[in-house]
Amino acid sequence: MLIPLLLGTGIYLTGRLGFIQFLRLGPALRLGLIRRKDEGAEGDISQFQALTTAMAATVGTGNIVGVATAIAVGGPGALFWMWITALLGMASKYSEAFLGVRFRTTDAAGEKSGGPQYYLERGIPNGFGKLLALAFSIFAVCACFGIGNMTQGNSIASNLERSLALPTWATGLVLAAMTLLVLVGGIKSIGKVTARLVPLMILFYVAAALYILLVNITDVPGAIGQVFSSAFTGSSAVGGFLGSTIMIAVQYGVARGIFSNESGMGSAAIAAASAQTTHPVRQGLVSMTQTFIDTIIVVTCTGLVIITTGVWQQTDTATGEQISAAIMTGEAFTHGLPGDWGHWVVTLGLVLFAYSTILGWAYYGERNVERLIGRGGVMPFRVLFSIVVFFGCTFQLGVVWNFSDVMNGLMAIPNLIGLLIMSGLIARETRHYLRHDPKLEASKAEIEAFMQGQPDWDEWKASERSAHR
Repeated sequence: MLIPLLLGTGIYLTGRLGFIQFLRLGPALRLGLIRRKDEGAEGDISQFQALTTAMAATVGTGNIVGVATAIAVGGPGALFWMWITALLGMASKYSEAFLGVRFRTTDAAGEKSGGPQYYLERGIPNGFGKLLALAFSIFAVCACFGIGNMTQGNSIASNLERSLALPTWATGLVLAAMTLLVLVGGIKSIGKVTARLVPLMILFYVAAALYILLVNITDVPGAIGQVFSSAFTGSSAVGGFLGSTIMIAVQYGVARGIFSNESGMGSAAIAAASAQTTHPVRQGLVSMTQTFIDTIIVVTCTGLVIITTGVWQQTDTATGEQISAAIMTGEAFTHGLPGDWGHWVVTLGLVLFAYSTILGWAYYGERNVERLIGRGGVMPFRVLFSIVVFFGCTFQLGVVWNFSDVMNGLMAIPNLIGLLIMSGLIARETRHYLRHDPKLEASKAEIEAFMQGQPDWDEWKASERSAHR
C-alpha cells in the first residue's frame, strides 16, 4: 500500500509543482547552504539550522547500514529505486515543509511549533483533518523511540563494542547523558549542535567515499550500469535467492529510501516550522535540498563504494554465505582505503550519524507530545527519551527494526493523504511566489510588496503577528 501511495504522491506533486525539484534546486541550495538565513524573519532558528536539524534526523544508520541492507537483499538495482524515491520525494519534502511553515503556531513557551500534527487539522477544515493529525501525532511519538532512538543507539553501541571492546552499557550511559544535556536546551540547543556537527560529518564521510571511487574510477561506469540494469531485470546478491526479482529490488529500495531520507513522512516539516523565514516557499525549497544531499549524495556514495569494491558479493569464509549487511559497508571502506582507515571511517561516521539522528528525532517526538498533552509533557518526554537511549544500546533489536519500518509507514499514510488534499493550495501559493522571485533573492520588503493583497499571504501574516504577540 505504501509504495504506490508514496511514489504516486511524489509523481502527482512533481507535476502540480512544475518539476520544482529539478528547476529550483540551484537557488534552493544557495539559499540554504550559502546565504543560510532570511534577515528579519520570524522563527526560532536559522534556515540553515532547520535544514541541519532535519538532516541530523535523516542522515543516520540508513545511509550506512540501510544502503547495505537494500543492496544485500535487492541487489544493485535497489540503489536505483532509492534514487527514484528521493527524486520524487523531493516534491513531497517541499510540500510538507511548505505546509509546516504555512500553518505553524507558537506554543506556551514562545517557540514555533508546526508539522503534520498542525497542518493536517488546520488545512483540512473538517473532522477528517483532525483525525489525520491525531493519527500522525500518535505514530510519530511511537516512531521516535524506534527509528530515532533505539535503532540508532544500538548501532553506536554494537559498533563501539566491536571496534574498541567498549561495553554496551557504558556506551549507553554516556550517550543517554549527552542526549539529555542537549535536549534540555530545546530547539535552539539542538540547532546549534547540528549546525556544527552535520556538515562536518557529511564532508568527512563523503570525502572518504570519493577517494575510494577515484581509486576505482574505471569500475564506476560498470557499477552505475549494473544499478540501472538490475533495477529492471532483478539481480541477486549471492546465489540467486533473495534479490532475484524486480519486486524485491523495488520493495527494499523504496523501504530503505524512506528510512534514509524520510520524504513523505512529514517529519522534516516539524523542523522546518521552527525556521526564521520570510515565506513558506523559501523554507520549503531549503528543506527539499535535505533529500538531495541525504540520498543523491551520501547514499549514492555508500552504494557505489559497496558495488565497486565487490563486497556486496563477498561470502563468509566460514559459512559460505553472504556477509552480513551490518558489516558490509565497513568491509567495503576497509577494502578501498589504506590500512585500517576504512574501518575507522565507517565506525566514526556511524557514531556521528546515529547520534545526530537521535537529537533530530527527539525534537520531532517532543513537538508531537506537546501537541497531544501540552507543554507540560515536554520535559518528562526528554528524560524518558534519554533513558530509552540507554536501553536501546544494551538490547538486541531485531523486532525494533521491523517496528520502525511499520511506524514509518503509518506516519507517512496520513501525511501523504493530507498532501494530496492540500496540493491545490500548495501549487497556487508556490506559483505566485516563484513568478516574482524565481531565484530566491528577494528581500523581506520586496516580498511584502509583491505578496500584498494575496488572501493566503494576509492570512499567514496575521497568524504570525497573532502568534508573536
